[in-house]
Amino acid sequence: MLDYVRLEVRRTLRDRGFVIFGVGMPVVMYVLMTTIGVGAGGAAMEWKTASMVGMAAYGALGAAIGSGTGVAEDKQLGWLRQLRVTPLSPLRVVVGRGLSASVTVLPAIAAVLLVGALLNGVRMPAWQWAALAGLLWLGTAPFILLGLGNGYRLSAQSTGVVNTGCMVLLSIIGGLWFPIELFPSWLRAPASWTPGNRFAALGHSVTQGEAPGLGTVAVLAVWLALFGSYAVYAYRRAARTT
Repeated sequence: MLDYVRLEVRRTLRDRGFVIFGVGMPVVMYVLMTTIGVGAGGAAMEWKTASMVGMAAYGALGAAIGSGTGVAEDKQLGWLRQLRVTPLSPLRVVVGRGLSASVTVLPAIAAVLLVGALLNGVRMPAWQWAALAGLLWLGTAPFILLGLGNGYRLSAQSTGVVNTGCMVLLSIIGGLWFPIELFPSWLRAPASWTPGNRFAALGHSVTQGEAPGLGTVAVLAVWLALFGSYAVYAYRRAARTT
């Protein structure tokens, strides 16, 4: 399975489209959101820190869900048929692909955090930077499984559209672009239960010097179980029909 993980990581990191859009887009959005119409002082720095967490989460979420697009392309090319004759079980195939996707989300997280520190002057102790990167990395697991499930379940043409829609919807409703406090009251409550919102809450808690709340961890665990079951089911179905 480790050989399979290394193969998938190399394939993804060689993709120029992934580097440009998966890593570059969150950085560009972060710079624009924190330089246009933003004043100086404590409120501005607070926004730069909060936006840094949101855009790092957005980049990681996009890279995680986007991993499913490659799965759909592999399915179309017959790669799943090749995997069926290997000793890898369906669960190990999904886990292996998930592990490779978890490695490819790191550049998006690191790039946004680096810009936050060097360009926007965000300052935190070393342990907070490490904890922030680590929690955002671990928190991508539900989104990786969602992307893989879509890739195994849908056609190559449909997966790209559906994954993009999921990424934008989860990012906006989850408050990764703008705080949910700005949402209308009827949307604010359900938004707080979305995986995107609780994902960002992991990072916000660290920047405030606090541990993630148990409610946040519990909600993400539920979404992890749901998306994980979906990914395994989708792989089993794809293996039977391809």
